[in-house]
Amino acid sequence: MGYTFHFEDVFAYGDLLLRGTWLTMQLTAISTVLGLIVGIAGALGRNSTIAPVRWISGAYVEMIRNTPFIVQLFFLYFGLAQIGVKMTAEQAALLAMVVNLGAYATEIVRAGIDATSKGQWEAGMSLAMTRMQVFRHVVLLPALEKIYPALTSQFIIVMLGSSVVSQISAEELTFAGNFIQSRNFRSFEVYFVITGIYLVLSLGFRQIFRLIGQRAFRKA
Repeated sequence: MGYTFHFEDVFAYGDLLLRGTWLTMQLTAISTVLGLIVGIAGALGRNSTIAPVRWISGAYVEMIRNTPFIVQLFFLYFGLAQIGVKMTAEQAALLAMVVNLGAYATEIVRAGIDATSKGQWEAGMSLAMTRMQVFRHVVLLPALEKIYPALTSQFIIVMLGSSVVSQISAEELTFAGNFIQSRNFRSFEVYFVITGIYLVLSLGFRQIFRLIGQRAFRKA
């Protein structure tokens, strides 16, 4: 083949790779927490007895799930700037990831709530608990346990999808790879290393989420 590999030309930019990896991890961790909160709120909205709340929640889910993530990102970063709402690339990236994850998490959490038996709701209501109290203390944890594998898969998808935010110059891992490749023209080596880092991040986050699940849903 005649090609000589020079991975040292990639690792010469080790500090840039570390910064990019760290930002990717930060975006993933924060968007996971906030996206899950949005998802729970959205699921409540979708099951609300108040029609306008159901409509707004449904419209949000359909709009986000049926448009490309990169378009959502560009709208938040470039579109909102046109009407005076300006954000840094990192802020726009985080907001886009939270909004996107929130829509998917809404449907996943709603599936878990819908799978909860009516008996649990009735048992809680018989104790003079409000509907919200029943949801918080009786329904939510079992519902999350049912759909936790699907949620964790969505969290990983969002982490991998964070590579798109390099398009607005958020200096995460893919941005670092593109920058390094533009300097040393070692495309194979650069993207081989980037691929390896994403693989390690995916496996690492899966393990973390597994441990969190074991602790959160540990039987008494």
